[in-house]
Amino acid sequence: MAVARDTFNHRSLGPSLNTNVKEARVLMVGAGGIGCELLKNLAMIGFGEVHIVDLDTIDLSNLNRQFLFRHEHIGKSKALVAKEAAQVFNPNVKIVAHHANIKDAQFHVEWFRSFKLVFNALDNLEARRHVNRMCLAADVPLIESGTTGFNGQVQVIKKGVTACYDCTTKEAPKTFPVCTIRSTPSQPIHCIVWGKSYLLNEIFGTSEDQATLDPSVNDDNATEIAELKKEAEALRMIRESVGTEQFPEMLFDKVFSKDINRLRSMKDMWKSREPPTPLDYKVLTDQAAQALASKDEILKDGQRIWTLEENLVVFNDSLDRLSKRMLKLVSECAEGAPKPTITFDKDDEDTLDFVAASANIRSHIFGIETKSRFDIKQMAGNIIPAIATTNAIVAGLSVLESFKVLRGDYEKAKEVFLTPFAPQRLLGTDRSRPPNADCPVCGAYNTSVQVDLSRAKLSDLVEDFVKLQLGYGEKEFAVNSDAGLLYDPDETDNLDKSLGELGIKENGFVTIVDEDDEDPFINVVINIQEAKLADKPIKGLEVDQVPTIPHKPKKAPPESNGVNGKHAVDGEASIKDPKKRRRADDDLPSPTVKKAKGGDDDIVVIDDDVGTGAIEILDD
Repeated sequence: MAVARDTFNHRSLGPSLNTNVKEARVLMVGAGGIGCELLKNLAMIGFGEVHIVDLDTIDLSNLNRQFLFRHEHIGKSKALVAKEAAQVFNPNVKIVAHHANIKDAQFHVEWFRSFKLVFNALDNLEARRHVNRMCLAADVPLIESGTTGFNGQVQVIKKGVTACYDCTTKEAPKTFPVCTIRSTPSQPIHCIVWGKSYLLNEIFGTSEDQATLDPSVNDDNATEIAELKKEAEALRMIRESVGTEQFPEMLFDKVFSKDINRLRSMKDMWKSREPPTPLDYKVLTDQAAQALASKDEILKDGQRIWTLEENLVVFNDSLDRLSKRMLKLVSECAEGAPKPTITFDKDDEDTLDFVAASANIRSHIFGIETKSRFDIKQMAGNIIPAIATTNAIVAGLSVLESFKVLRGDYEKAKEVFLTPFAPQRLLGTDRSRPPNADCPVCGAYNTSVQVDLSRAKLSDLVEDFVKLQLGYGEKEFAVNSDAGLLYDPDETDNLDKSLGELGIKENGFVTIVDEDDEDPFINVVINIQEAKLADKPIKGLEVDQVPTIPHKPKKAPPESNGVNGKHAVDGEASIKDPKKRRRADDDLPSPTVKKAKGGDDDIVVIDDDVGTGAIEILDD
């Protein structure tokens, strides 16, 4: 007698849970290292319907651990290939693949609400935060997971029950001072950052001297940034020669000869260190004749540390490839459209070769150890090597926690930590943390509004929806979006602008912050749902849907610190709403919050997702 496919699942899970699994419609975001293992588990256990969303394509470097993919799949959609591969494990499971960005408008709150459970298997901080917010808005449980090297973590997130992804503050990105990157590098990473975040952007991307580098009171940085602006102008002139025969030599002479001679002329800078040694392009080219003849072999060998001459060969060859790409992009660019750019991607051989060769040549000039292209890829891409076994363990833990979610047994849900080098045990568990009352994401009230984005202005949202329907009336409040502050009583310039002009898109969010000091509402997060409306450009809630927004709990006054009976300043500052506008009479200085980009750091931000609190997925 044949045994039914789910007989053993029925015995091990029990009839009730097994039925819940077979009927569950779940979403998995990310089909990389964890995603491949997780999809295999979901299919074999028999989840009824599994949707996969991933925008990425398969790269050669994925094949050593993302076992659903083979060599013939390189360049194809991860989501589509993963679906075909996993379907073989269990034909009874319905698998739907979406080769798309999870932030696309098609994946709106109502779509998220159609799932019983969401699994995160992402390697991107911004996307993880987006999924966290969408699940909270849709009130759908989320299982967040991540790995970094041998370590891993799984966390159950349920609105109002457990802490969300943003309940804990993420650590600041790793940064380096401008003067170190531009003038006094002492480590390989300094030269890699210079090649990736400065040189590549100046030639093929968007100049960052104004966007991310600002002068400070530090004289070294202020002086260096003044020089940086002059150099940027010279580089823009070189940029106009992209594609010409003289282009590689012009660029080389500028950054590896003229700039180095300028630095050498600053005698005080080299009192305690060796000055850099400039290079001559023509002399080095003559020396590189033999290396040029072996160009193809050099480009294939990314594990070996290249010689100076070999780096010149790779520098020139990558410039040629990037120049051709740029000229093609420009020729295809529509009139009036923004100028096309090429940005660094660790899986883009052209940009990786350029950054690797540029960084190594600069390292040679400053007497710094050079690195192989493989090592530079790890460092420039902020990669900690992914371990297939870690992915498998974390994927299994995610499924075990999903059983508790399907039973509604959140009291037994745990935060699980995989720490193989800990002295006690491989797996450590902790009770799920309660929501943080001051969290700007899950500590907010969620609602939605239908908006005709072709007609709606900010004033319509403020007057007709926030003041009338949400009940803010004459209260003072601020309206924020991902781009920054849109409105407050002192910032009314945007009221006559359309929501589209202000960067608000379908399926986006705006946050309302009550600035009443006496009895304020908690923050309100509004999900924007686009609709074609015949009457007013904004359709609010029905009469019976008008919400009762909770008020923020009153804080108990902090205990005296014993100094003249005054309270500790740190205690007061720690409870301030991060989205709340500071008043002119606040003790703390008022920062500029009207711009999406800040301009107070004299640093280059490079490790965008490093040290983000919850363990970061570094396997794509």
